[in-house]
Amino acid sequence: MRKLFVIFSIVTSALLIAWSFYWIDALFGFLLVGPIIYMGVVDMIQVRQSIRRNFPVLGRLRYVFEDLRPKIQQYFVESDTDGSPINRNERSVIYQRAKKQIDTIPFGTQLDVYAEGYEWMTHSISPKDFHKMDHNPRVRFGGKECTQPYDMSVLNVSAMSFGSLSKNAVLALNGGAKMGGFAHNTGEGGLSPYHLEPGGDIIWQIGTGYFGARTEDGNFSGDAFQKNATKPNVKMIEIKLSQGAKPGHGGILPAAKNTPEIAAIRLVKPGTTVFSPPYHSAFSTPTELILFVKKLRELSGGKPVGFKLCVGRKSEFLSICKAMVKLKTYPDFITVDGGEGGTGAAPPEFTNFVGMPLLDALAFVDNSLRGFGIRNEMKIIASGKILTGFHIVRAMALGADTCNTARAMMMALGCIQALECNKNTCPTGVATQDPYFMKGLAVEDKTTRVANYHKNTVESFVELIGASGLDHPEKINRSHVYRRVFMNTVKTYEEIYPTIPDGCLLDGADAPFDYEDYLKKASAESFELA
Repeated sequence: MRKLFVIFSIVTSALLIAWSFYWIDALFGFLLVGPIIYMGVVDMIQVRQSIRRNFPVLGRLRYVFEDLRPKIQQYFVESDTDGSPINRNERSVIYQRAKKQIDTIPFGTQLDVYAEGYEWMTHSISPKDFHKMDHNPRVRFGGKECTQPYDMSVLNVSAMSFGSLSKNAVLALNGGAKMGGFAHNTGEGGLSPYHLEPGGDIIWQIGTGYFGARTEDGNFSGDAFQKNATKPNVKMIEIKLSQGAKPGHGGILPAAKNTPEIAAIRLVKPGTTVFSPPYHSAFSTPTELILFVKKLRELSGGKPVGFKLCVGRKSEFLSICKAMVKLKTYPDFITVDGGEGGTGAAPPEFTNFVGMPLLDALAFVDNSLRGFGIRNEMKIIASGKILTGFHIVRAMALGADTCNTARAMMMALGCIQALECNKNTCPTGVATQDPYFMKGLAVEDKTTRVANYHKNTVESFVELIGASGLDHPEKINRSHVYRRVFMNTVKTYEEIYPTIPDGCLLDGADAPFDYEDYLKKASAESFELA
């Protein structure tokens, strides 16, 4: 597209010079080309649409085609027909909330309410008054060993690294977090100046590459970690075991995106493709993982420390639970990422077929912690295609205390899902290190949009629980959400994902039948199958 624009400009200039030899032709040329030049200038100086800033005049065609499409199509669910990772209804809601536009629709639902998989939540004849409720509920993170607890919003920015995202995108996300009072997860790419500059709350993620907390040979460095972890903006620490996009695979930073600046932040060699190992070198057993959590909590000065994972082998998570009980030491939180989640590029086989989906994983993690009698020792964060207020309700019904979202925040920044995240050619300046594309993302405007999306989505969530007759998120349970499993069969989440009794997994004698085999294979001393 950029080459086409350059060719178009050269041809236009040549025509203007030729016509200038004759005043009539020159006048005709001005009348013909003048409006185009005017539109190009306007496009380059406006800040609301990144495509028009990066592709003056030609970029307008995108919005022309959008207007030509029947408006009602914006609300149809077409997740498979148009090749987009999320459907048009969800995209419309995100864009409208980010831009503070009306997000209501006429003529009722556009969904097939009798289709298998349709979900809804209960409402009450005696709902709560939304105007009297807390419009920005917060959840306290920090267990008994934590001396600097953090009160976190119910919706926050999920893990996306600087390097994968442009500096303008990171500045806008953190600025939005500062404006809206929510947290911003750095992703595993290290803690950059752009995460810190706006002053928003930070969750610093430590991945297998230990970027920003590593020695020259790539091992964990306590001194380097402590230097960053004790910064005032850093409110929590998250150890990344695996992610939904490519669990068990490790991260990738293409050489084209590995600039000298990014290399200095990550403590790696610039201009090279950087692979994050698929496993950690700082620990190798469940017991060592929990001791590593305790170590990071001490080095950070008592801040909340937890870990993130996409659930794979159930016995391995039960092994971690056994290690917690054995040591009587607990993470302050666990982030559960769904196999369907992830904004980064990954091999299609990993994206489509590896990792437990979010809803199943949430129910399993919540039940496992209950079964070992330790659910009240830590919080659970849900991460995996959280886009709307209902998605927050659904996640909390299955055990989440708060939620993180990545793709919705990217779309609030102006992402159009061009699917060029791994090519350094993102046309909206969100996922690129190319200065030409990056300049299209106006930080101040997108900061406001990120804050708008968060505010409006959280308020929608609060309205939903109020309609259910609940006055606080912690009162949501699995009986509040229904799912059509067959044409004539409807079940609650409690029926689909039954809650297991507290403490039933401690000795194994009372373990539900579907936990018995996994429990026998679980060991606090090893991730290998017993």
